[in-house]
Amino acid sequence: MRTNYNGELTKENLGQQVKLFGWVNKIRKLGGLIFIDLRDTSGISQIVVKPETSFYDLAQSITNESVLEVDGVVVLRENPNLKIKTGEIEVNATDIKVLSKAEALPIDKNSSDENKLKYRYLDLRREELQDTFKTKTKVLEVVRNYFNKNRFVECETPILCKSTPEGARDYLVPSRVFNGEFYALPQSPQILKQLLMVAGFDRYYQIAKCFRDEDLRADRQPEFTQIDVEMSFMEQDEILTVLEGMIKEVFDKVLGVKLVTPFPRMKWDDAIYNYGSDKPDTRFGLKFEHLEDVFKDVDSPLFNSKTIVGFRVADINNVFTRKKFDELTEFIKHHGGSNLLYLKNQAGTVSGSIVKLLNDDILSKLNLADKEVLFLTTGDNYLKSCNALGSLRKRLGEELDLIDKNMYDFKWVVEFPLFELAQDGSITSSHHPFTRPLKEHEKFLLTDPLKVYSYAYDMVAFGYELGGGSLRIYDRDIQSKVFQVLNISKEDQMAKFGYLLDAMKYGFPPHGGAAFGLERLMMVLTGRDNIRDVILFPKTTTAQDLMLDCPSSVDEAQLKELGIKVDL
Repeated sequence: MRTNYNGELTKENLGQQVKLFGWVNKIRKLGGLIFIDLRDTSGISQIVVKPETSFYDLAQSITNESVLEVDGVVVLRENPNLKIKTGEIEVNATDIKVLSKAEALPIDKNSSDENKLKYRYLDLRREELQDTFKTKTKVLEVVRNYFNKNRFVECETPILCKSTPEGARDYLVPSRVFNGEFYALPQSPQILKQLLMVAGFDRYYQIAKCFRDEDLRADRQPEFTQIDVEMSFMEQDEILTVLEGMIKEVFDKVLGVKLVTPFPRMKWDDAIYNYGSDKPDTRFGLKFEHLEDVFKDVDSPLFNSKTIVGFRVADINNVFTRKKFDELTEFIKHHGGSNLLYLKNQAGTVSGSIVKLLNDDILSKLNLADKEVLFLTTGDNYLKSCNALGSLRKRLGEELDLIDKNMYDFKWVVEFPLFELAQDGSITSSHHPFTRPLKEHEKFLLTDPLKVYSYAYDMVAFGYELGGGSLRIYDRDIQSKVFQVLNISKEDQMAKFGYLLDAMKYGFPPHGGAAFGLERLMMVLTGRDNIRDVILFPKTTTAQDLMLDCPSSVDEAQLKELGIKVDL
Protein backbone atom coordinates (compact mmCIF):
# COMPACT_ATOMS: atom_id res chain seq x y z
CA MET A 1 0.00 0.00 0.00
CA ARG A 2 1.30 3.46 -0.91
CA THR A 3 2.61 5.31 2.12
CA ASN A 4 3.24 8.73 0.54
CA TYR A 5 2.83 10.75 -2.64
CA ASN A 6 6.13 11.54 -4.37
CA GLY A 7 5.78 15.32 -4.28
CA GLU A 8 5.05 15.48 -0.56
CA LEU A 9 8.25 14.05 0.96
CA THR A 10 10.38 16.52 2.96
CA LYS A 11 13.03 16.47 5.69
CA GLU A 12 10.24 15.64 8.14
CA ASN A 13 10.17 12.17 6.54
CA LEU A 14 13.88 11.46 7.11
CA GLY A 15 14.54 7.85 8.13
CA GLN A 16 11.06 6.67 7.19
CA GLN A 17 10.48 3.52 5.16
CA VAL A 18 8.21 4.48 2.27
CA LYS A 19 6.41 2.79 -0.61
CA LEU A 20 5.97 4.98 -3.69
CA PHE A 21 4.31 4.54 -7.05
CA GLY A 22 4.60 6.53 -10.25
CA TRP A 23 6.02 7.07 -13.71
CA VAL A 24 9.70 7.41 -14.58
CA ASN A 25 10.15 11.05 -15.44
CA LYS A 26 13.90 10.86 -16.08
CA ILE A 27 16.85 8.48 -15.48
CA ARG A 28 20.46 9.53 -14.87
CA LYS A 29 23.52 7.31 -14.34
CA LEU A 30 26.41 8.87 -12.42
CA GLY A 31 29.42 7.14 -10.89
CA GLY A 32 27.74 3.76 -10.74
CA LEU A 33 24.59 5.18 -9.10
CA ILE A 34 21.26 5.26 -10.94
CA PHE A 35 19.02 8.25 -10.21
CA ILE A 36 15.33 7.92 -11.12
CA ASP A 37 12.92 10.87 -10.95
CA LEU A 38 9.64 9.20 -10.02
CA ARG A 39 6.55 11.27 -10.90
CA ASP A 40 2.96 11.13 -9.74
CA THR A 41 0.15 13.67 -9.60
CA SER A 42 1.78 15.47 -6.65
CA GLY A 43 5.29 15.91 -8.04
CA ILE A 44 8.66 14.15 -8.14
CA SER A 45 10.87 12.21 -5.74
CA GLN A 46 14.45 11.29 -6.59
CA ILE A 47 15.11 7.56 -6.21
CA VAL A 48 18.70 6.31 -5.79
CA VAL A 49 19.67 2.78 -6.84
CA LYS A 50 23.10 1.57 -5.65
CA PRO A 51 25.25 -1.02 -7.49
CA GLU A 52 25.17 -3.53 -4.62
CA THR A 53 21.37 -3.93 -4.71
CA SER A 54 19.84 -7.11 -6.15
CA PHE A 55 17.65 -5.10 -8.54
CA TYR A 56 20.47 -2.97 -9.98
CA ASP A 57 20.45 -4.79 -13.34
CA LEU A 58 16.68 -4.36 -13.51
CA ALA A 59 17.08 -0.64 -12.88
CA GLN A 60 19.60 -0.45 -15.72
CA SER A 61 16.87 -1.54 -18.17
CA ILE A 62 14.09 0.75 -16.96
CA THR A 63 12.73 3.11 -19.62
CA ASN A 64 11.24 6.57 -19.32
CA GLU A 65 7.49 6.63 -18.53
CA SER A 66 7.51 3.09 -17.17
CA VAL A 67 5.36 2.56 -14.07
CA LEU A 68 7.25 1.55 -10.90
CA GLU A 69 6.60 0.44 -7.37
CA VAL A 70 9.48 1.57 -5.15
CA ASP A 71 10.32 0.72 -1.54
CA GLY A 72 13.00 2.76 0.15
CA VAL A 73 14.26 4.94 2.97
CA VAL A 74 14.13 8.76 2.95
CA VAL A 75 17.61 10.33 3.34
CA LEU A 76 19.18 13.77 2.84
CA ARG A 77 20.55 14.64 -0.60
CA GLU A 78 24.20 15.44 -0.90
CA ASN A 79 23.39 18.06 -3.56
CA PRO A 80 20.01 19.63 -2.75
CA ASN A 81 17.74 21.08 -5.44
CA LEU A 82 15.85 23.90 -3.73
CA LYS A 83 13.75 24.61 -6.82
CA ILE A 84 11.40 21.75 -5.94
CA LYS A 85 9.61 20.85 -2.71
CA THR A 86 11.33 17.45 -2.44
CA GLY A 87 14.74 18.79 -3.40
CA GLU A 88 16.38 18.32 0.00
CA ILE A 89 15.72 14.59 0.21
CA GLU A 90 15.96 11.44 -1.86
CA VAL A 91 14.88 7.84 -1.42
CA ASN A 92 17.43 5.04 -1.17
CA ALA A 93 15.68 2.19 -2.96
CA THR A 94 15.42 -1.14 -1.08
CA ASP A 95 13.24 -2.75 -3.76
CA ILE A 96 11.89 -1.85 -7.20
CA LYS A 97 9.18 -3.54 -9.22
CA VAL A 98 8.42 -2.60 -12.83
CA LEU A 99 4.63 -2.69 -12.99
CA SER A 100 4.43 -1.63 -16.63
CA LYS A 101 7.33 -1.08 -19.03
CA ALA A 102 6.84 1.83 -21.44
CA GLU A 103 7.84 1.95 -25.07
CA ALA A 104 9.14 5.21 -26.55
CA LEU A 105 6.26 7.71 -26.50
CA PRO A 106 4.75 8.66 -29.88
CA ILE A 107 4.60 12.35 -28.86
CA ASP A 108 6.90 14.97 -27.38
CA LYS A 109 6.70 18.72 -26.72
CA ASN A 110 7.37 19.44 -30.41
CA SER A 111 4.61 17.18 -31.75
CA SER A 112 1.83 18.60 -33.90
CA ASP A 113 -1.50 19.50 -32.30
CA GLU A 114 -3.12 16.64 -34.22
CA ASN A 115 -0.69 14.09 -32.81
CA LYS A 116 -1.14 15.45 -29.29
CA LEU A 117 -4.91 15.09 -29.64
CA LYS A 118 -4.56 11.55 -30.97
CA TYR A 119 -2.52 10.63 -27.89
CA ARG A 120 -4.32 12.98 -25.54
CA TYR A 121 -3.98 10.59 -22.58
CA LEU A 122 -0.20 10.98 -22.92
CA ASP A 123 -0.30 14.74 -23.48
CA LEU A 124 -2.32 15.04 -20.26
CA ARG A 125 0.73 13.84 -18.32
CA ARG A 126 2.21 17.32 -18.75
CA GLU A 127 2.44 19.16 -15.44
CA GLU A 128 0.80 22.31 -16.79
CA LEU A 129 -2.25 20.37 -17.97
CA GLN A 130 -2.45 18.44 -14.70
CA ASP A 131 -2.40 21.76 -12.86
CA THR A 132 -5.14 23.13 -15.10
CA PHE A 133 -7.57 20.39 -14.15
CA LYS A 134 -6.68 20.64 -10.47
CA THR A 135 -7.56 24.33 -10.77
CA LYS A 136 -10.83 23.37 -12.46
CA THR A 137 -11.67 21.14 -9.48
CA LYS A 138 -11.02 24.06 -7.12
CA VAL A 139 -13.19 26.38 -9.23
CA LEU A 140 -16.12 23.97 -9.10
CA GLU A 141 -15.69 23.56 -5.35
CA VAL A 142 -15.83 27.34 -4.87
CA VAL A 143 -18.83 27.70 -7.19
CA ARG A 144 -20.81 24.98 -5.43
CA ASN A 145 -19.97 26.32 -1.96
CA TYR A 146 -21.00 29.83 -3.02
CA PHE A 147 -24.38 28.82 -4.38
CA ASN A 148 -25.09 26.35 -1.59
CA LYS A 149 -24.57 28.99 1.07
CA ASN A 150 -26.83 31.39 -0.87
CA ARG A 151 -29.86 29.05 -0.77
CA PHE A 152 -29.55 27.65 -4.29
CA VAL A 153 -30.62 24.09 -5.08
CA GLU A 154 -28.40 22.02 -7.39
CA CYS A 155 -30.54 20.22 -9.97
CA GLU A 156 -29.79 17.92 -12.89
CA THR A 157 -31.84 18.40 -16.05
CA PRO A 158 -32.13 15.76 -18.81
CA ILE A 159 -29.58 15.24 -21.58
CA LEU A 160 -32.15 13.75 -23.96
CA CYS A 161 -34.44 16.68 -24.73
CA LYS A 162 -36.72 18.18 -27.37
CA SER A 163 -35.20 20.03 -30.31
CA THR A 164 -35.74 23.77 -29.88
CA PRO A 165 -34.31 26.74 -31.79
CA GLU A 166 -31.59 28.41 -29.70
CA GLY A 167 -29.27 29.84 -32.34
CA ALA A 168 -27.19 26.80 -33.34
CA ARG A 169 -27.88 23.39 -34.84
CA ASP A 170 -28.93 20.64 -32.48
CA TYR A 171 -27.17 17.33 -32.14
CA LEU A 172 -29.96 14.83 -32.79
CA VAL A 173 -30.37 11.38 -31.23
CA PRO A 174 -32.67 8.92 -33.04
CA SER A 175 -35.25 6.99 -31.03
CA ARG A 176 -35.25 3.19 -31.38
CA VAL A 177 -38.73 2.90 -29.86
CA PHE A 178 -40.28 5.66 -31.98
CA ASN A 179 -38.66 5.23 -35.39
CA GLY A 180 -38.41 8.46 -37.34
CA GLU A 181 -38.49 10.59 -34.21
CA PHE A 182 -35.55 12.20 -32.43
CA TYR A 183 -34.30 13.56 -29.17
CA ALA A 184 -31.89 16.51 -29.16
CA LEU A 185 -28.89 17.04 -26.91
CA PRO A 186 -29.43 20.30 -24.98
CA GLN A 187 -27.82 23.48 -26.25
CA SER A 188 -28.59 24.73 -22.75
CA PRO A 189 -31.10 23.84 -20.01
CA GLN A 190 -32.96 27.10 -20.78
CA ILE A 191 -36.62 26.07 -20.78
CA LEU A 192 -36.12 23.37 -18.16
CA LYS A 193 -34.64 25.77 -15.65
CA GLN A 194 -37.53 28.17 -16.27
CA LEU A 195 -39.90 25.31 -15.47
CA LEU A 196 -38.01 24.79 -12.21
CA MET A 197 -38.95 28.36 -11.30
CA VAL A 198 -42.60 27.49 -12.01
CA ALA A 199 -42.11 24.47 -9.76
CA GLY A 200 -41.12 26.82 -6.92
CA PHE A 201 -37.43 25.99 -6.51
CA ASP A 202 -36.74 29.76 -6.29
CA ARG A 203 -32.96 29.47 -6.82
CA TYR A 204 -31.39 26.82 -9.04
CA TYR A 205 -27.88 26.05 -10.26
CA GLN A 206 -26.30 23.28 -12.26
CA ILE A 207 -22.92 22.37 -13.74
CA ALA A 208 -24.53 21.51 -17.07
CA LYS A 209 -23.17 19.75 -20.15
CA CYS A 210 -24.30 21.48 -23.36
CA PHE A 211 -23.97 20.62 -27.04
CA ARG A 212 -24.04 22.81 -30.15
CA ASP A 213 -23.38 21.75 -33.72
CA GLU A 214 -21.66 24.93 -34.90
CA ASP A 215 -18.42 26.03 -36.51
CA LEU A 216 -15.56 25.87 -34.04
CA ARG A 217 -12.89 28.39 -33.10
CA ALA A 218 -10.33 29.04 -30.37
CA ASP A 219 -12.96 29.59 -27.65
CA ARG A 220 -15.64 27.17 -28.87
CA GLN A 221 -16.11 23.37 -28.82
CA PRO A 222 -19.13 21.23 -29.78
CA GLU A 223 -19.61 20.09 -26.18
CA PHE A 224 -18.95 22.38 -23.27
CA THR A 225 -19.93 23.05 -19.67
CA GLN A 226 -22.08 25.82 -18.27
CA ILE A 227 -22.42 27.10 -14.75
CA ASP A 228 -26.17 27.53 -15.12
CA VAL A 229 -28.24 29.68 -12.75
CA GLU A 230 -31.84 30.85 -12.39
CA MET A 231 -33.59 32.95 -9.71
CA SER A 232 -37.20 33.96 -9.02
CA PHE A 233 -38.61 37.27 -7.75
CA MET A 234 -35.41 39.22 -8.41
CA GLU A 235 -34.80 42.20 -10.66
CA GLN A 236 -31.78 42.67 -12.88
CA ASP A 237 -29.48 44.48 -10.44
CA GLU A 238 -30.16 41.89 -7.72
CA ILE A 239 -29.29 39.05 -10.11
CA LEU A 240 -26.11 40.76 -11.31
CA THR A 241 -25.02 41.25 -7.69
CA VAL A 242 -25.39 37.52 -6.99
CA LEU A 243 -23.54 36.53 -10.16
CA GLU A 244 -20.61 38.91 -9.74
CA GLY A 245 -20.36 37.73 -6.13
CA MET A 246 -19.73 34.22 -7.45
CA ILE A 247 -17.00 35.41 -9.84
CA LYS A 248 -15.46 37.56 -7.11
CA GLU A 249 -15.22 34.52 -4.82
CA VAL A 250 -13.70 32.34 -7.56
CA PHE A 251 -10.94 34.84 -8.29
CA ASP A 252 -10.26 35.35 -4.58
CA LYS A 253 -10.15 31.66 -3.60
CA VAL A 254 -8.40 30.38 -6.74
CA LEU A 255 -6.01 33.21 -7.72
CA GLY A 256 -5.94 35.37 -4.61
CA VAL A 257 -7.16 38.32 -6.71
CA LYS A 258 -9.54 40.75 -4.99
CA LEU A 259 -12.01 41.99 -7.60
CA VAL A 260 -13.85 45.23 -6.88
CA THR A 261 -17.64 45.02 -7.05
CA PRO A 262 -20.09 46.14 -8.26
CA PHE A 263 -18.74 45.74 -11.79
CA PRO A 264 -19.35 48.74 -14.08
CA ARG A 265 -22.40 48.58 -16.39
CA MET A 266 -22.00 49.47 -20.08
CA LYS A 267 -24.99 49.64 -22.41
CA TRP A 268 -24.80 47.57 -25.59
CA ASP A 269 -25.24 50.71 -27.69
CA ASP A 270 -22.22 52.32 -26.01
CA ALA A 271 -20.09 49.18 -26.39
CA ILE A 272 -20.73 49.08 -30.15
CA TYR A 273 -20.39 52.86 -30.56
CA ASN A 274 -17.06 53.08 -28.70
CA TYR A 275 -15.42 49.71 -29.35
CA GLY A 276 -17.31 47.91 -32.13
CA SER A 277 -17.90 44.86 -29.94
CA ASP A 278 -20.45 43.61 -27.44
CA LYS A 279 -17.53 42.10 -25.47
CA PRO A 280 -15.01 44.95 -25.60
CA ASP A 281 -11.53 44.57 -24.18
CA THR A 282 -11.08 47.83 -22.29
CA ARG A 283 -7.54 47.13 -21.07
CA PHE A 284 -6.29 49.41 -23.86
CA GLY A 285 -7.49 52.50 -25.71
CA LEU A 286 -8.13 52.89 -29.46
CA LYS A 287 -11.61 54.21 -28.76
CA PHE A 288 -13.76 54.92 -31.80
CA GLU A 289 -14.43 58.30 -33.36
CA HIS A 290 -17.58 58.82 -35.44
CA LEU A 291 -16.62 61.25 -38.19
CA GLU A 292 -19.69 61.60 -40.41
CA ASP A 293 -19.80 65.37 -39.83
CA VAL A 294 -16.09 65.84 -40.58
CA PHE A 295 -16.33 64.14 -44.00
CA LYS A 296 -19.85 65.19 -44.95
CA ASP A 297 -18.70 67.62 -47.69
CA VAL A 298 -16.04 65.37 -49.29
CA ASP A 299 -16.92 64.77 -52.94
CA SER A 300 -16.42 60.99 -53.09
CA PRO A 301 -18.77 57.97 -53.04
CA LEU A 302 -16.64 56.62 -50.18
CA PHE A 303 -18.06 59.27 -47.86
CA ASN A 304 -21.70 59.07 -48.92
CA SER A 305 -22.07 56.25 -46.39
CA LYS A 306 -24.27 56.44 -43.32
CA THR A 307 -21.37 55.30 -41.12
CA ILE A 308 -17.84 56.71 -41.04
CA VAL A 309 -16.02 55.40 -38.02
CA GLY A 310 -12.35 55.22 -37.07
CA PHE A 311 -9.70 55.13 -34.37
CA ARG A 312 -6.18 56.49 -33.95
CA VAL A 313 -3.03 54.57 -33.12
CA ALA A 314 0.55 55.73 -32.58
CA ASP A 315 3.01 54.25 -35.10
CA ILE A 316 6.10 54.65 -32.94
CA ASN A 317 8.11 51.90 -34.65
CA ASN A 318 6.89 52.55 -38.22
CA VAL A 319 5.16 49.17 -38.46
CA PHE A 320 2.41 50.48 -40.74
CA THR A 321 4.00 50.08 -44.14
CA ARG A 322 2.07 49.90 -47.42
CA LYS A 323 2.30 46.11 -47.23
CA LYS A 324 0.85 46.19 -43.69
CA PHE A 325 -2.01 48.47 -44.77
CA ASP A 326 -2.86 46.05 -47.57
CA GLU A 327 -2.82 43.13 -45.12
CA LEU A 328 -5.13 44.94 -42.69
CA THR A 329 -7.48 45.91 -45.53
CA GLU A 330 -7.94 42.23 -46.38
CA PHE A 331 -8.42 41.50 -42.69
CA ILE A 332 -11.23 44.00 -42.23
CA LYS A 333 -13.00 42.81 -45.39
CA HIS A 334 -12.79 39.25 -44.08
CA HIS A 335 -14.57 40.49 -40.96
CA GLY A 336 -17.44 42.06 -42.88
CA GLY A 337 -16.18 45.59 -43.47
CA SER A 338 -16.55 47.36 -46.82
CA ASN A 339 -13.11 48.96 -46.82
CA LEU A 340 -10.19 50.22 -44.77
CA LEU A 341 -9.05 53.80 -45.27
CA TYR A 342 -6.09 55.40 -43.51
CA LEU A 343 -4.15 58.58 -42.97
CA LYS A 344 -0.68 58.84 -41.47
CA ASN A 345 1.20 61.89 -40.19
CA GLN A 346 4.96 61.60 -40.55
CA ALA A 347 6.88 64.69 -39.37
CA GLY A 348 4.05 67.00 -40.44
CA THR A 349 3.39 65.35 -43.81
CA VAL A 350 0.05 63.54 -44.05
CA SER A 351 -0.15 60.60 -46.45
CA GLY A 352 -2.59 57.76 -46.95
CA SER A 353 -5.23 56.20 -49.14
CA ILE A 354 -7.62 59.20 -49.03
CA VAL A 355 -5.29 62.17 -48.55
CA LYS A 356 -5.88 63.43 -52.14
CA LEU A 357 -9.62 63.71 -51.43
CA LEU A 358 -9.21 65.98 -48.43
CA ASN A 359 -8.61 69.71 -48.15
CA ASP A 360 -6.55 71.50 -45.51
CA ASP A 361 -9.68 72.34 -43.49
CA ILE A 362 -10.58 68.68 -43.00
CA LEU A 363 -6.98 67.73 -42.22
CA SER A 364 -6.91 70.52 -39.65
CA LYS A 365 -10.10 69.18 -38.02
CA LEU A 366 -8.58 65.69 -37.82
CA ASN A 367 -5.47 67.14 -36.17
CA LEU A 368 -3.27 64.07 -36.53
CA ALA A 369 -0.30 64.00 -34.15
CA ASP A 370 3.18 63.12 -35.39
CA LYS A 371 3.55 59.36 -36.09
CA GLU A 372 -0.19 58.89 -35.63
CA VAL A 373 -2.35 56.76 -37.95
CA LEU A 374 -6.09 57.19 -38.35
CA PHE A 375 -7.88 54.05 -39.53
CA LEU A 376 -11.37 54.48 -41.02
CA THR A 377 -14.07 52.30 -42.46
CA THR A 378 -17.27 53.43 -44.15
CA GLY A 379 -20.52 51.68 -45.00
CA ASP A 380 -24.29 51.82 -44.89
CA ASN A 381 -24.61 49.02 -42.32
CA TYR A 382 -23.71 50.63 -38.99
CA LEU A 383 -23.37 47.40 -37.01
CA LYS A 384 -21.28 45.62 -39.66
CA SER A 385 -18.92 48.59 -39.99
CA CYS A 386 -18.46 48.92 -36.24
CA ASN A 387 -17.97 45.17 -35.74
CA ALA A 388 -15.35 45.00 -38.51
CA LEU A 389 -13.41 47.93 -37.09
CA GLY A 390 -13.75 46.37 -33.63
CA SER A 391 -12.03 43.24 -34.92
CA LEU A 392 -9.19 45.39 -36.26
CA ARG A 393 -8.96 47.24 -32.94
CA LYS A 394 -8.63 43.94 -31.07
CA ARG A 395 -5.95 42.67 -33.46
CA LEU A 396 -3.85 45.82 -33.20
CA GLY A 397 -4.22 45.88 -29.42
CA GLU A 398 -2.60 42.44 -29.34
CA GLU A 399 0.00 43.01 -32.09
CA LEU A 400 1.20 46.35 -30.71
CA ASP A 401 1.29 45.04 -27.12
CA LEU A 402 -1.12 47.73 -25.93
CA ILE A 403 -3.01 45.47 -23.52
CA ASP A 404 -2.43 45.94 -19.78
CA LYS A 405 -2.11 42.25 -18.79
CA ASN A 406 -2.28 43.17 -15.07
CA MET A 407 -5.70 44.80 -15.41
CA TYR A 408 -8.95 43.00 -14.59
CA ASP A 409 -11.56 44.79 -16.71
CA PHE A 410 -14.74 43.06 -15.52
CA LYS A 411 -17.92 44.75 -16.62
CA TRP A 412 -21.56 44.07 -17.48
CA VAL A 413 -22.79 44.85 -20.97
CA VAL A 414 -26.55 45.42 -20.61
CA GLU A 415 -29.65 46.33 -22.62
CA PHE A 416 -29.08 44.27 -25.75
CA PRO A 417 -31.49 44.58 -28.67
CA LEU A 418 -34.31 42.05 -28.34
CA PHE A 419 -34.26 41.29 -32.08
CA GLU A 420 -31.83 41.41 -34.99
CA LEU A 421 -32.01 41.00 -38.75
CA ALA A 422 -30.94 37.69 -40.23
CA GLN A 423 -29.07 37.53 -43.54
CA ASP A 424 -32.33 36.80 -45.37
CA GLY A 425 -33.93 39.94 -43.90
CA SER A 426 -36.13 38.12 -41.40
CA ILE A 427 -36.25 39.10 -37.73
CA THR A 428 -34.68 36.72 -35.22
CA SER A 429 -34.05 36.79 -31.47
CA SER A 430 -30.75 38.32 -30.43
CA HIS A 431 -30.66 36.08 -27.37
CA HIS A 432 -33.63 33.68 -27.25
CA PRO A 433 -37.39 34.16 -27.58
CA PHE A 434 -38.00 34.14 -23.82
CA THR A 435 -35.95 37.29 -23.09
CA ARG A 436 -38.00 40.05 -21.46
CA PRO A 437 -38.22 43.35 -23.36
CA LEU A 438 -37.62 46.60 -21.49
CA LYS A 439 -40.89 47.70 -19.94
CA GLU A 440 -40.84 51.03 -21.75
CA HIS A 441 -40.24 49.28 -25.09
CA GLU A 442 -43.11 46.80 -24.95
CA LYS A 443 -45.28 49.28 -26.91
CA PHE A 444 -42.96 48.91 -29.94
CA LEU A 445 -43.14 45.11 -30.16
CA LEU A 446 -45.63 44.92 -33.02
CA THR A 447 -45.02 48.33 -34.59
CA ASP A 448 -41.21 48.74 -34.59
CA PRO A 449 -39.61 45.57 -33.15
CA LEU A 450 -36.01 46.49 -34.05
CA LYS A 451 -36.42 49.45 -31.71
CA VAL A 452 -37.02 47.12 -28.74
CA TYR A 453 -34.22 46.53 -26.22
CA SER A 454 -34.19 43.92 -23.49
CA TYR A 455 -33.22 43.01 -19.96
CA ALA A 456 -30.30 40.98 -21.28
CA TYR A 457 -26.78 41.15 -19.86
CA ASP A 458 -23.32 39.69 -20.44
CA MET A 459 -20.38 39.58 -18.05
CA VAL A 460 -17.34 40.61 -20.08
CA ALA A 461 -13.63 40.56 -19.24
CA PHE A 462 -10.39 40.38 -21.25
CA GLY A 463 -12.36 40.59 -24.50
CA TYR A 464 -14.37 37.44 -23.67
CA GLU A 465 -18.00 36.96 -22.83
CA LEU A 466 -17.66 34.90 -19.64
CA GLY A 467 -21.37 34.51 -19.12
CA GLY A 468 -24.69 36.03 -19.92
CA GLY A 469 -28.40 35.84 -19.39
CA SER A 470 -31.56 37.84 -19.07
CA LEU A 471 -34.78 38.42 -17.24
CA ARG A 472 -37.40 36.09 -18.72
CA ILE A 473 -40.86 36.82 -20.07
CA TYR A 474 -43.52 35.75 -17.57
CA ASP A 475 -46.53 37.48 -19.19
CA ARG A 476 -48.21 35.22 -21.75
CA ASP A 477 -49.44 38.20 -23.79
CA ILE A 478 -45.89 39.58 -24.15
CA GLN A 479 -44.65 36.10 -25.05
CA SER A 480 -47.34 35.83 -27.72
CA LYS A 481 -46.26 39.16 -29.24
CA VAL A 482 -42.62 38.09 -29.34
CA PHE A 483 -43.58 34.90 -31.18
CA GLN A 484 -45.68 37.00 -33.56
CA VAL A 485 -42.67 39.20 -34.38
CA LEU A 486 -40.59 36.07 -34.98
CA ASN A 487 -43.29 34.79 -37.32
CA ILE A 488 -43.79 31.61 -35.29
CA SER A 489 -47.30 30.30 -35.89
CA LYS A 490 -49.52 29.24 -33.01
CA GLU A 491 -49.19 25.66 -34.20
CA ASP A 492 -45.38 25.86 -34.14
CA GLN A 493 -45.47 27.61 -30.77
CA MET A 494 -47.33 24.69 -29.25
CA ALA A 495 -45.26 22.07 -31.10
CA LYS A 496 -41.94 23.55 -29.95
CA PHE A 497 -42.74 25.31 -26.67
CA GLY A 498 -46.14 23.99 -25.66
CA TYR A 499 -45.00 22.78 -22.25
CA LEU A 500 -43.63 26.24 -21.40
CA LEU A 501 -46.72 28.06 -22.68
CA ASP A 502 -48.95 25.68 -20.72
CA ALA A 503 -46.91 26.37 -17.59
CA MET A 504 -47.70 30.08 -17.97
CA LYS A 505 -51.31 29.27 -17.06
CA TYR A 506 -50.46 27.97 -13.61
CA GLY A 507 -48.68 30.72 -11.71
CA PHE A 508 -45.56 31.79 -13.59
CA PRO A 509 -43.18 33.80 -11.35
CA PRO A 510 -41.00 36.63 -12.63
CA HIS A 511 -37.48 35.25 -12.90
CA GLY A 512 -34.13 35.55 -14.59
CA GLY A 513 -30.77 33.89 -14.76
CA ALA A 514 -27.55 33.36 -16.61
CA ALA A 515 -25.07 30.80 -17.80
CA PHE A 516 -21.28 31.03 -17.53
CA GLY A 517 -19.01 29.11 -19.85
CA LEU A 518 -16.86 27.10 -17.46
CA GLU A 519 -14.18 26.53 -20.10
CA ARG A 520 -13.96 30.23 -20.99
CA LEU A 521 -13.69 31.04 -17.31
CA MET A 522 -10.89 28.48 -17.04
CA MET A 523 -9.12 30.07 -20.02
CA VAL A 524 -9.09 33.40 -18.19
CA LEU A 525 -8.01 31.89 -14.86
CA THR A 526 -5.13 29.91 -16.39
CA GLY A 527 -4.06 32.42 -19.05
CA ARG A 528 -4.83 30.11 -21.98
CA ASP A 529 -5.92 31.31 -25.41
CA ASN A 530 -7.39 28.04 -26.71
CA ILE A 531 -10.36 26.27 -25.16
CA ARG A 532 -8.86 22.86 -26.01
CA ASP A 533 -6.26 23.41 -23.27
CA VAL A 534 -8.96 23.37 -20.58
CA ILE A 535 -10.99 20.38 -21.85
CA LEU A 536 -9.80 16.89 -20.99
CA PHE A 537 -10.61 15.27 -24.33
CA PRO A 538 -11.27 18.05 -26.87
CA LYS A 539 -12.27 17.86 -30.53
CA THR A 540 -10.46 19.34 -33.52
CA THR A 541 -11.74 22.42 -35.36
CA THR A 542 -13.72 20.03 -37.58
CA ALA A 543 -15.34 18.45 -34.50
CA GLN A 544 -13.39 15.19 -34.76
CA ASP A 545 -12.09 13.18 -31.83
CA LEU A 546 -8.73 11.92 -33.09
CA MET A 547 -8.15 9.77 -30.02
CA LEU A 548 -11.45 7.87 -30.24
CA ASP A 549 -11.53 8.14 -34.04
CA CYS A 550 -15.04 9.53 -34.22
CA PRO A 551 -17.49 10.42 -35.63
CA SER A 552 -17.45 7.03 -37.34
CA SER A 553 -19.80 4.85 -39.30
CA VAL A 554 -22.01 2.25 -37.62
CA ASP A 555 -23.13 -1.09 -38.95
CA GLU A 556 -26.31 -1.62 -40.93
CA ALA A 557 -27.98 -3.59 -38.15
CA GLN A 558 -27.84 -0.58 -35.81
CA LEU A 559 -29.23 1.73 -38.48
CA LYS A 560 -32.03 -0.68 -39.36
CA GLU A 561 -33.05 -0.93 -35.71
CA LEU A 562 -33.31 2.86 -35.59
CA GLY A 563 -35.19 3.05 -38.87
CA ILE A 564 -32.43 5.10 -40.49
CA LYS A 565 -30.99 4.87 -43.97
CA VAL A 566 -27.78 6.76 -44.78
CA ASP A 567 -27.88 8.58 -48.12
CA LEU A 568 -24.44 10.00 -48.89
